[in-house]
Amino acid sequence: MRITLAATDDDLATAWREICGELPEVSVHHGSILDLDVDAVVSPANSFGFMEVGLDAVYRRHFGGHVQERLQALLRAQHDGELPVGSAEIVAIDHPRIRWLICAPTMRVPMPIAGTVQPYLAARAVLRLVKQGRFAPGSGGDGHVSHAVDSVALPGLGTGTGGVPPRDCARQVRVAIEEVMLGRVPRYPDLRAALAAHAALVRGS
Repeated sequence: MRITLAATDDDLATAWREICGELPEVSVHHGSILDLDVDAVVSPANSFGFMEVGLDAVYRRHFGGHVQERLQALLRAQHDGELPVGSAEIVAIDHPRIRWLICAPTMRVPMPIAGTVQPYLAARAVLRLVKQGRFAPGSGGDGHVSHAVDSVALPGLGTGTGGVPPRDCARQVRVAIEEVMLGRVPRYPDLRAALAAHAALVRGS
């Protein structure tokens, strides 16, 4: 899987390059995510699939209002209308170049999320979906997601409305890539170890 980390903001682009740029199969794009030639783009949406603010509004204008309608229909059918943070779903968007939208909420509703591990959870959900997941009924796809998606673009996760500092986002996304794509899955011998790892992910040490 090829992963492109996209940013229009200078600080986020710098954080992507410095923290994630040397990872295998990872590239950094300083510019619009819509300019990329990728199979799927990620929407760091709210849990209810409303695409009305931030990057989600950009997606809705570019791809068409049917994208939100299709996403919310899928969420109603598969999740009673609410996709929890740490989960991801994929839908077809009927675009000639970018064929898929992956919804991976970083927040239940628009709100500040600095000081949390929400970017990590969202990135992990995206990568696990593409690597191991299957298309849900009504998504527009069939079978294993990996058969249709070989390249995915991630924007900043929580760096807009969520107020997550760019370097915190990049650190957490790197951890997700290392775990899912490089197989560096942590095994905690006890709760104390899990708590320590969580605290380190939040504070960046």
